[in-house]
Amino acid sequence: MAVYTVHEPPPKPLELNSDPDRFVFVRDGFSFWAFLLGPLWMLRHRMWLVLLGYVIVIAAIEGGQYLLGVPQPVKFAVSTLLALLIGFEAATLRRFTLGRRKWADLGVIVGDDLESAERRFFDAWVKREGGSPSPLALPVPRQPPLAAPDVIGLFPQPGASR
Repeated sequence: MAVYTVHEPPPKPLELNSDPDRFVFVRDGFSFWAFLLGPLWMLRHRMWLVLLGYVIVIAAIEGGQYLLGVPQPVKFAVSTLLALLIGFEAATLRRFTLGRRKWADLGVIVGDDLESAERRFFDAWVKREGGSPSPLALPVPRQPPLAAPDVIGLFPQPGASR
């Protein structure tokens, strides 16, 4: 079973809620295309900041390898390991980009494939208040943590003077 995170884009001007057709499901796990064609995969998903960081890291690694006179097999191994890292972290990089674009994270859904995950998500979403935005997308008021009456160990009482 695959795990997907669901992301809702910010509403367009004069729109109260985002169109559910624009929701994005990001699959967790290894991305073969991000591993094989990392920069092109980043361009396809319009991940400009990630691509810039990738180019800077590659330039720094290549420059360091050139200055150290690293042999070709080691250069290949480093490039392969970096490509593997991109493949494993592709979903995280995509969620980072969506978060920077102010997309709301609606939650996590599990399904056999993308179609079943979409079906499960929208079934639950429609049942909840007739298709209104998920309560997970609404800001939750934060409460200050409760202070413990006693502190165990060698630490002083909270709020006490030193």
